[in-house]
Amino acid sequence: METIQGISQFKSSKPTIITIGTFDGVHIGHSKILERLINNAKNLDLQSAVLTFFPHPRMVLQKDADIKLLNTLEEKKQILEEIGLDYLIVHPFTTAFSRLSALEFVRDILVNQLKVKKIIIGYDHRFGRNRNANINDLIGYGNTFDFEVEQIPVQEIDEVSVSSTKIRKALLEGTIDVANSYLGYEFMLSGTIKKGKGLGKGIGFPTANLAIQEAYKLIPDNGVYVIKSSFDNKAVYGMMNIGFNPTVAGTEKSIEIHFFDFNQDLYGKEVQVRLLKKIRDEHKFESIDHLREQLEKDKITSLRLIS
Repeated sequence: METIQGISQFKSSKPTIITIGTFDGVHIGHSKILERLINNAKNLDLQSAVLTFFPHPRMVLQKDADIKLLNTLEEKKQILEEIGLDYLIVHPFTTAFSRLSALEFVRDILVNQLKVKKIIIGYDHRFGRNRNANINDLIGYGNTFDFEVEQIPVQEIDEVSVSSTKIRKALLEGTIDVANSYLGYEFMLSGTIKKGKGLGKGIGFPTANLAIQEAYKLIPDNGVYVIKSSFDNKAVYGMMNIGFNPTVAGTEKSIEIHFFDFNQDLYGKEVQVRLLKKIRDEHKFESIDHLREQLEKDKITSLRLIS
């Protein structure tokens, strides 16, 4: 898959089949559209492309700085890479871009720049200035500019009965298994390992502190989770705490990972963890000894779930 930064940078000698959207989470509902896109591309000898936007339109139009997304842009690229897409086109979403009329968007961008021959899109897709054009308008433009529009009917998408909103709710409630079933993969957190206070090492549970740069990335409910990661193409399991470390009077939220049977130095390295299950809420314990006892129990619980 080739990632294109900005529509004007797209160059292809072959016509394209495109779908358009933010695709937050790239969940099983999105997968229905993407599978159809890739199959059509093979059958029609077209290049498959996803046109997506960053920042999220709500960040720009509604000044919604508090919006939380299921994927960082890099995570989204990773997921789309795995499904066999030819192009991911990431276009900067700006106020000026949002003011393009439906005609300008279709003629200047889809037809002239992206060489579209077919669009696969959800039944409820809206586009153009103030989102005032719908699927029927798109079909009309297709007749004018010689491209086909295939819409995903409501019953097909509703069959899956999933949305990014449902997944966010599940994550914020700590029901990771529900979120993962909607996503079709394990929810991931990606970041850099930074130095902590070394408290975990002192009680026999050394931790790697995960710092996530993207403020818009959704962080699940506070608590202890079973997780897995991969180092040198080998799966490594562990447990992770999200929260404030109340037993030691912590004041800042942190994400601390204890990997089982693993002793590599990870400071400064990029790490991605996959969340498998939440095993308990975060608690304030009477003493460090009580915390250590609970961590031993958490490890036993985690290993049982992994096995």
